[in-house]
Amino acid sequence: MGTTALIPVHEYLSTSYSPDREYVDGIVLERNAGEKPHSKLQRILILVLSRKYPELHIWPELHMKTVGDRHRIPDVCVTLSEPDGDVLQEAPFLAIEILSPEDSMTRVIEKLEEYAAIGTPNIWLLDPRLRQMFAFEANTLRLATALLASTSDLRIELTPEEIFKD
Repeated sequence: MGTTALIPVHEYLSTSYSPDREYVDGIVLERNAGEKPHSKLQRILILVLSRKYPELHIWPELHMKTVGDRHRIPDVCVTLSEPDGDVLQEAPFLAIEILSPEDSMTRVIEKLEEYAAIGTPNIWLLDPRLRQMFAFEANTLRLATALLASTSDLRIELTPEEIFKD
């Protein structure tokens, strides 16, 4: 069995990876992304959210510090204001992950738990192949017929008809 060399977080942050990679406890991990259904759903999400909620800041694949020295890259995240710096240091209002066929549920749940641990109030998981939407609430993944995210001043809602377009 081989060993993996650990790299310091500053080296990860100062290195450009293609395709982009995440950083977990000193290990640089590949992300499953790039196939057409994943990219199409990511584009649709950005367009729909931007059109319906122009006051939001919508970010595709923005690096985000999570727990410890971990850095994740949500497929889409939403902030209520412009973040400082190139790496999101505070919890976003909404983090969205899009499943790829190669994703393992263990790794996906681990990411969702990290988003929750840093205080992300709204976490969604979308499956473009099965055309299903899930909300991650109280460390539980729940199948949803519509996705909701809200504050006292704002209510975001997305339906399957809006995002699962052919």
